[in-house]
Amino acid sequence: MTCEEAEVLVHALIDGELDAGHARDVEAHIEGCAHCAVLMKEYQEIRQAIAESDVRYKAPLELRRKIEKALPQPQVQAAPSRRSVLRGFALGSAVSAMAATGLVAVVLRNDDEQRIESEVVSAHLRSLQAGHLTDVISTDQHTVKPWFNGKLDVSPPVIDLTAQGFTLIGGRLDYVNTREIGAVVYKRRQHVINLFVAQTANTERHPAKISTLQGFNIRRWSDRGLNYWAVSDLGADELTEFGDKFESAMRANKEG
Repeated sequence: MTCEEAEVLVHALIDGELDAGHARDVEAHIEGCAHCAVLMKEYQEIRQAIAESDVRYKAPLELRRKIEKALPQPQVQAAPSRRSVLRGFALGSAVSAMAATGLVAVVLRNDDEQRIESEVVSAHLRSLQAGHLTDVISTDQHTVKPWFNGKLDVSPPVIDLTAQGFTLIGGRLDYVNTREIGAVVYKRRQHVINLFVAQTANTERHPAKISTLQGFNIRRWSDRGLNYWAVSDLGADELTEFGDKFESAMRANKEG
């Protein structure tokens, strides 16, 4: 085990989230590595200090009153006039005409994509809470990949990109768009990358797009009946590098 792998797993060891085999591996590495032993001690001291401190904060009642006062008050709406009703019918006719040309479908599709991107960012944020990042912890793709079997209709592909600078640390089940999907988790230095994978009826390949939401970068692409969303606070260039390396490895596996 390398120092980089141990640093990723030491938090899980302290929280008692590792299986017996991985716990032994990390403990054996720490026994022979002064750097990781110091790191382990520091993390334990921080954990103890937080446990002994009262870090909770209760907002004062006055703050609640100010927020309620700042919120817009509900308005009583008058009954619609005959003119407004007729305007509504006219608008409905215009929407029908737009639908006939496919414009509404495009708008709905864009709204749907934005909604799903918002959900994967929310799922990424939830995963960063203590104990939520992984259901299975392992740097071995042959451990993570089989873990998904039987839990989903289609198991997400799991690629070991440690040699390329992106360390596999495990996987978990998550919920996006009211569906249970797989999330494969990687790390780049101290940055977490969640790769969400969901099945789609469309088997066409769609090239990658990069977008930003709430300070997180999202790289989305589709290939062979699967949709991918890679989410991280990494810079767009490094997240693009991750996606490119993942796709290259997938193509190499297919050709092999």
